Amino acid sequence: MPDGMLASSMFLMLFGFIFLGIPVSFSLIGTAFLYGIMAFGDSLGAVLYDRVFGIATSPVLPAVPLFIFMGAMLERSAIAEKLFDVMLLWLGRLPGGLAVATIAMSAVFAAATGIIGAVEAVIGMMAIPAMMRLKYDKGLISGTICAGGSLGTIIPPSIVVIIYASIAEISIGELFAGIMIPGGLMVAFFLIYVVVRSALRPQDGPPVSREITDIPLGEKLSRTFTALVPAVALIFAVLGAILAGIASPTEAASVGAIGAVLLTVLYREFSFGLLVRSLSKTLTITAMVMLIVVGGTGFSSVFLVLGGNTLIDDVVTFLDLGPAGSVALFLFIVFLLGFVLDWVTVVLICVPLFMPILKAFNIDQIWFAVMMMIVIQTAYLTPPMAPAIFYLRTIAPPEISYRDMYIGAIPFVLLEVLVLAAVALFPSAATYLPSLMVGF
Repeated sequence: MPDGMLASSMFLMLFGFIFLGIPVSFSLIGTAFLYGIMAFGDSLGAVLYDRVFGIATSPVLPAVPLFIFMGAMLERSAIAEKLFDVMLLWLGRLPGGLAVATIAMSAVFAAATGIIGAVEAVIGMMAIPAMMRLKYDKGLISGTICAGGSLGTIIPPSIVVIIYASIAEISIGELFAGIMIPGGLMVAFFLIYVVVRSALRPQDGPPVSREITDIPLGEKLSRTFTALVPAVALIFAVLGAILAGIASPTEAASVGAIGAVLLTVLYREFSFGLLVRSLSKTLTITAMVMLIVVGGTGFSSVFLVLGGNTLIDDVVTFLDLGPAGSVALFLFIVFLLGFVLDWVTVVLICVPLFMPILKAFNIDQIWFAVMMMIVIQTAYLTPPMAPAIFYLRTIAPPEISYRDMYIGAIPFVLLEVLVLAAVALFPSAATYLPSLMVGF
């Protein structure tokens, strides 16, 4: 069989397993094992052990369960509700005030959790009933919740960024810094779209009642200080410690985990039941992520040994795309895989395959990584296979149809594509902040 053809057939087996309903992690492990026997024979166990051990002992990965625990504590307490109420106080009178508050809240909560999906579930359960009562357009409701939930990819401390940095062996602090400007730009675009649409079509997003927002300034400031300031301070402490070089990602994540517990104590929400539920969710998500890491690492290792790198080199050479064309091709592949595979699997498969060619073309690793994060987020939101829509279906009332969800998500997908174009045309949007930092 020609070089690379056997490797390419690995994807057929992988997708076959997935479409049969086998979990992605076991599909990856099964495919890697069956093809690995052909490549390594009896030495497969030792080869895969060395590769998996090298990834598993990365100094970055221990930050994953700590950030997940931090998010789980904040998600399962009443902190999210307090933050949402404060956002509503200040933003509710704007056109589409509830949707504006939802996106702003999503941005803050994404920075506090780093977990894709968790943001959407928590915010959706609070915002959807309120928007339904005010008769918001169902498409706007759907798009707002899905887009807000997708921010967990592009706003640090995103778990996908931690996994990417570990696999690509680049600075996690620089990658966190790199996604800040694109993440802020994306939030700004979302907010502008909601306000402009609601101003032009007030029936789509009416402002909230003055009874909710017209309270004394002193009370507003007091509620803001007690609800918003501690959470934001925790976020800045965690990210600031990494970016300033004061603490490693794992050390900063430890501070975040302890800070989340202290916040629940401060808000009188702490209980041992809450702690046990948060630890249980942390264990479940971490085990899922790490099992996919094992499978993805084994899959990519076997793929490369079977000639996968030769296959990719031949495709790039045959198409004669050059640096810009190769980047576009890789991002398109990531987008297509994002329809079928979860973000961890996409990163674990694609990064080892793309890195040699990116380095050969001398393409900035941070710039490409930021664009890949945006593409993963866009695939997460793009119909018809959008995971964001499937998450929304589990919490949305029956009155909101799949059609509403698809129509509502499309404008936000276009805005994400606009951010991707901005980063592609102006690489400094991703590389400027990393060039200033001295952290990890």
